[in-house]
Amino acid sequence: MSNVSPPPPPPPPPLPGTRISSPTPSEPLIGAEDLSAWPGTGPVMVEAIGVTKSFGDVVAVSDVTFQIGSGVTAILGPNGAGKSTLFRMLCGLTQPSSGTVTMLGRNAGADREVRGRIGLAPQQDALFDRLSAGAFVALAAQTHGVVRAESRTREVLAQVELDVDDPKPVGSFSKGMRQRVKLAAALVNDPDVLVLDEPLTGLDPIQRQRMIALFGELAERGKCLLVSSHVLDEVARLGSNVLVLAQGRLAAAGDYRSLRDLMDDRPHRVRVGTDRPQQLAAALIERGSARGVTVLADAVIVDIDDIDGFGRIIAPLTVDLGLRLDELVPLDDDLESVFRYLVERRR
Repeated sequence: MSNVSPPPPPPPPPLPGTRISSPTPSEPLIGAEDLSAWPGTGPVMVEAIGVTKSFGDVVAVSDVTFQIGSGVTAILGPNGAGKSTLFRMLCGLTQPSSGTVTMLGRNAGADREVRGRIGLAPQQDALFDRLSAGAFVALAAQTHGVVRAESRTREVLAQVELDVDDPKPVGSFSKGMRQRVKLAAALVNDPDVLVLDEPLTGLDPIQRQRMIALFGELAERGKCLLVSSHVLDEVARLGSNVLVLAQGRLAAAGDYRSLRDLMDDRPHRVRVGTDRPQQLAAALIERGSARGVTVLADAVIVDIDDIDGFGRIIAPLTVDLGLRLDELVPLDDDLESVFRYLVERRR
């Protein structure tokens, strides 16, 4: 192997769209400079301005600013990044140490009407274990003053594929079933804003896909969904806008592919499968088509600055050299590489 080197009243019915603003002028938010990169221009439904939350000497959230419209927005960050604390502030369950948060133009902590337009599925299992799923969701409906609570309970449990007539207590449910009960309870008041803290944890692959499809359907109806996750693949499959939290600060905002495009100081890395990797590596270096190469038994790992240009030249080059081109796979244009870059950038 060789290696060569906005106004207070509630907004009108929302249009699709998300807007992000930078937390500090001194350190621009990656992906936030061009708001036109976000789809649509709908009204702001969730807003945080300079939000900080401290617990004694521990700063859980630090100077976070963003504005979100309808659609799915994923809050990505490792455990302990401040996602749950941020959600609690947005829902009015705890007040920020400084800064302001609003839902639908109002402070959810002080406005009961706004709280009635929010659906929250917390990460913790906040269930009454002795109740059945139907009884638990019906209680949530009654708490919200939902008209036709019984039929609405049936409707939302069907949405998450649970049986309202199942008498088993939720305490006997699996983790995935309990997650779906929490989601049904969050949906029962038909909220305008859904705050879902790690909602896919514990679901099997089929149920995850169905829940992601449900989130998409709700977004198409003009709902605003904030979905937190520390699982990179989940966020990619949500097809969502992304806010990245790292050590309590907002590290980036945007579609993760556009975020990768902004990592100008790092080359792209591509695996090129071929039957003669040493010959291909030598040709790439000789022609100046790569910043560096690593030769493997059946492939060349190539570091390049212009991935589109490389895609145009690699096939003709292998034909000219008489080589077989077996695969061409980007190795770092995924969410994991973006996330690792952003977290390391905060250290």
